[in-house]
Amino acid sequence: MLFAQILNDDLGCASYLVGCEVAGEVAVVDPHLAIETILAEAERLEARIVRTIETHTHADHVSGHGRLALDHDVPVTIHPAAGVTYPHDPMTDGDEIRIGNVVLRCIHTPGHRPEHCCLAVIDTTRADEPWLVLTGDSLFVGDTARPDLAVGATDGAEGLFHSLQRLLELPDGVEVFPGHVAGSLCGTSMSSRASTTIGFERRFNPMLAHSEVGAFIAESAGVSAPKPPNLARIVELNQSAFQGASAEVPKLAVPPEGTQLLDVRPVPVHLAGHRPGAINVPVSGNSFSTKAGFVLDADRPVTVLATGPQEAEQAVAGLRSVAFSDIPGFVLGGGDEVTRSLRIDELEELIAEGAAVLDVRDKEERDLGYIPGSRNVPYRLMRTCCPDLPEDRPIVTICGSGPRAAIAASILRAKGLDAG
Repeated sequence: MLFAQILNDDLGCASYLVGCEVAGEVAVVDPHLAIETILAEAERLEARIVRTIETHTHADHVSGHGRLALDHDVPVTIHPAAGVTYPHDPMTDGDEIRIGNVVLRCIHTPGHRPEHCCLAVIDTTRADEPWLVLTGDSLFVGDTARPDLAVGATDGAEGLFHSLQRLLELPDGVEVFPGHVAGSLCGTSMSSRASTTIGFERRFNPMLAHSEVGAFIAESAGVSAPKPPNLARIVELNQSAFQGASAEVPKLAVPPEGTQLLDVRPVPVHLAGHRPGAINVPVSGNSFSTKAGFVLDADRPVTVLATGPQEAEQAVAGLRSVAFSDIPGFVLGGGDEVTRSLRIDELEELIAEGAAVLDVRDKEERDLGYIPGSRNVPYRLMRTCCPDLPEDRPIVTICGSGPRAAIAASILRAKGLDAG
């Protein structure tokens, strides 16, 4: 059997190649938009991609199934409940897709979305029982999927509970390869480990400890994590006509009038000199695409400000993965506006002088300890919230390590406030 897991660390999502070495053919499961890494892995395996299988319609990133279909003639398979309008072959519970000596058996597992399916993978040269299962957005390492992205949280959680019981019918030794690892918003407590087993999750996954549906619903439906940014637009793109590869964005001398300015350089470089109104989300940091999606206006074009072309290209790819397609170009270098970071003693002095302190961490982090008198506004809400912030005194943003505070401060400066 041929098998490869291809992680997108920025989005915390996983794509898979599964197939038969004898036939020299593989299927790709849940391809992310940057299909170049998938094609390179297929070439390394000396295998031809003959089918795309979507476990469900993704809500946190744009799929690469359209690029594979248009540019490489790869057909797509998905459950009919997805309601997609692009050409596809349907798969329902119990259906099998055979690639040489390897069989992928569909297990319909609604909950995260009504169409969600897992794939039990059988190498018929070894046994007639599954060797591994691709669980998509149902069972993660140490967690289970959130139920509130497509239907009501209670209904989704009830469906997910029964779907997980079906997965637990598999033998303990079956390996589990999920659609997400830590860093994704499709779960709240998932591990950074790339795989697990049914037996390990049965013993140690706290969400699987609930034997009664009511107790599971109470915990699963109570999810407080934010929904993925640009969710509706991403789902629309993933359900509609195939989208091919996008054109390269050009280098520009100056940003076009009326565009949002996204400075993707490292925080210290941004602070040392940036363009007025630029929002700083370093592409070198973790979860760049998700963070950018939270703080940008999806209805306005975005100009990328970068240190070099490679940094700009990486940022553009990340933005497109969360459905920001109106990107007129990138501009190299910074600007004349300078913002300084503060030492602890300087912060204490500013507070004594009346500065407002914004704690931009999530509530769960803040509950572990915070500066008295500070106000909690998570960075992702900064663009649309808080018209009552003071205009007559400095605003200091703080977080756990600095990057989110820098993002929040740049948003507030873009609004004309004195923030740092």
